[in-house]
Amino acid sequence: MSTVTRDQPEVAPTSGGWHAHRGGENALTRMLDVVLANPLIGLAPWIVYSLVEGEGRLEESAAVALGIALVFLMLGVLRGSRPKLLEYSDVIFFGGLAIFVAVASDDTHAWLERWSGEVANIALVVIAVGSILVRQPFTLAYAKESAPRELWKNPVFLRTNYLITWAWAIAFLIEAASGFYGDLVLDDSNNIWTGWIIQTFPMIVAAQFTLWYPQRVRALGIVAQGGEARVPPIGDFVAMVTPWISIVGVIALSMDAGPWWLGAGLIAIGVGATKQVKGSARAAERGERT
Repeated sequence: MSTVTRDQPEVAPTSGGWHAHRGGENALTRMLDVVLANPLIGLAPWIVYSLVEGEGRLEESAAVALGIALVFLMLGVLRGSRPKLLEYSDVIFFGGLAIFVAVASDDTHAWLERWSGEVANIALVVIAVGSILVRQPFTLAYAKESAPRELWKNPVFLRTNYLITWAWAIAFLIEAASGFYGDLVLDDSNNIWTGWIIQTFPMIVAAQFTLWYPQRVRALGIVAQGGEARVPPIGDFVAMVTPWISIVGVIALSMDAGPWWLGAGLIAIGVGATKQVKGSARAAERGERT
């Protein structure tokens, strides 16, 4: 990304991207506002749907996801926020899916049971890329929810949300490709690698990027304005991701998803990479202080 210039106002990121403190509210309501301003909330129905869906559970998974989507939409409205593109998409997709499943023929129902996960992932790709094409990246609505209005057209603010939305779009695309490979090529929708590990890891990376990148942008803005701030290096982002390599190794061993040495190797790689990245970051910080 380009360097933050001095005339670009300082912003304060949260886990959802940007946050402005509101006075006169108790801790619980402020926490609710922070949660609702996180794009992960808009993705919650899709995550729950992927966990619940399976053979014989298509109706239940669509109904549960629709219920969650409606709850978060209503919570946002009650808190005075404007409904967001992703929230509308959640309700429309899962509402339509629930109705379609209820009236579908047996053959269509069977097809949906096999391909519903891939259909959902492709829908997320369309939502993410479509929001970028119409110049309204879906994370932008969440960022605007808690950012001062004067930042809404700030180039850095906009570019940050475009980049984060692209990260999610790529993650959704990898998920869809993995699911199609498992169902179409391997003919095994329950394959632990294509059905879970490869699909989950991109989501984790995108979520960690959503946490790390706004912090880096904010720090760069402070430094550009002549202040002092620690600019989170790329190593910080990598250190947030590498532990999950070890977790994948544990899953592979516990689920017997390959030879034992594969799981053990992933655990060792994750531990070693995390230790190396954190050690390099501490050494760099000591050098900066010196």
